[in-house]
Amino acid sequence: MTWLSTAWPQVLDLARTHLLLCLPAITLALLVAVPLGRLAQARPRTGAVLLAGASLLYAIPALPLLIILPVLFGIPLRSPATMVLALSLYGVALLVRTSADAFVAIDPLVRESAVAVGHSPFAMFWRVELPLAVPVLVSGVRVVTGSTVGLATIGALVGISSLGTLFTDGFQRGITAEVLTGIVATVLLALALDAACVLAGRALTPWARADSTQRSTLTLQDMAA
Repeated sequence: MTWLSTAWPQVLDLARTHLLLCLPAITLALLVAVPLGRLAQARPRTGAVLLAGASLLYAIPALPLLIILPVLFGIPLRSPATMVLALSLYGVALLVRTSADAFVAIDPLVRESAVAVGHSPFAMFWRVELPLAVPVLVSGVRVVTGSTVGLATIGALVGISSLGTLFTDGFQRGITAEVLTGIVATVLLALALDAACVLAGRALTPWARADSTQRSTLTLQDMAA
């Protein structure tokens, strides 16, 4: 790994650039997909159209999409905004179905109880439905995160800097160590973001940890008895 010993500042810079492409895209996907998923749950007919459209959107190959978006929105082809927009669209396409499933899984009796105690639709969404949907949403965000980190490398093919630049440059120059470094760095970044999603999910669902602890205590007591 002689190449890495001299090129590690470039690798760190590309990793930072890659992260700055992924984080906004994942955030935008979450902000768009959750309301769409709630709409799909509340209105099944509309939801069927949304979910079908999401499936079609994800079926569009990445490279053609990177060419189409600058034409549609008037942004430079090699702009990071092009990559962020493409990644956001793919993220929404993946996450909207999971979001719908997360809200469908909520017990209708919980909603009825929330209405009975006087929750408005807005309050019920923020205080009841969204917290209960978090565990399923986190599982969807983890999938989107891994997909986004991988897809972001494709931007290097049209001149958008990322860890994918190590692939294209390494292949062109015949530097195997550079290609391997790009692969390892991409995997490590995906794993780090996945771990962050898991920690965020635990932080947002403290009641789940309490239930798990209580169940463990009851199990130990039963074994002792």
